[in-house]
Amino acid sequence: MTSTLDARAAGARRLKDKICVVTGAGQGIGAATARRLGQEGGKIVVADRVAESAARTEKELRDQGVEAKTVLVDLGTFAGAQSLMTQALDAYGRIDVLVNNVGGTIWMKPYHLYTEEEVKLEIDRSLFPTLWCCLAVLPIMMKQNAGSIVNVGSQSVRGLYRAPYAASKGGILALTKVLSMEYGRHGIRVNTVSPGGTDIPDRVTPRLMIEPGVMAEDVDQAEEFRREMVADSRNQQALKRRGTPEEQAAAIAFLASDDASFITGEAINCSGGQ
Repeated sequence: MTSTLDARAAGARRLKDKICVVTGAGQGIGAATARRLGQEGGKIVVADRVAESAARTEKELRDQGVEAKTVLVDLGTFAGAQSLMTQALDAYGRIDVLVNNVGGTIWMKPYHLYTEEEVKLEIDRSLFPTLWCCLAVLPIMMKQNAGSIVNVGSQSVRGLYRAPYAASKGGILALTKVLSMEYGRHGIRVNTVSPGGTDIPDRVTPRLMIEPGVMAEDVDQAEEFRREMVADSRNQQALKRRGTPEEQAAAIAFLASDDASFITGEAINCSGGQ
């Protein structure tokens, strides 16, 4: 599947010379998206908070002849989001595409087992980076009178054992709809891709890492809850398999490109029919 998608991308230049900021680009869907947008002609700003994974993605892009720049930043703060957009703007003079990919569940367990602090940590990881990055990039895109924002949602909004994460992703769906209505007059499109279960073979940053070098403790029965969650997701699917990061990146690239020039406020369910 990966080679087929890459081959298709190699023949397309829908994002030629577009400046594309991809958050969480060090691994998984973010890294696959950076590669795909680069294959389609984009110049990529690799945004991540982990130097090792960001450097790996930048090297892959440069080895493929893609112009790329790494920005190491904590997008859990508005100051971090502002720094990212400022550095991208200073380097390239504009921002054409923003992919808000940062997020990911920390714990998988029934909601009553979460502590107050754990709920806050889930929201901080999976909602605030998208809120802050949109807030930081919109004035830039308004001056350009153009731009495409693609947010990464999730099918967790109809699943088990990730209620705080699902609430974050539900918030992203609402944010997408509202921003599309508010900023369409400025030539800015805002859409979401909502992945289902996706295998991440290149994971460098563990799910339980709540900040660089700091690991959270997992819950008792964690593996049992994970298996039940995965089974529930699979039972809802038409295709009965997990997706790949490249499949998610293909949907993101479409929404980022001018092929989707009359599409805004939409969410693509990229979950194998969940």
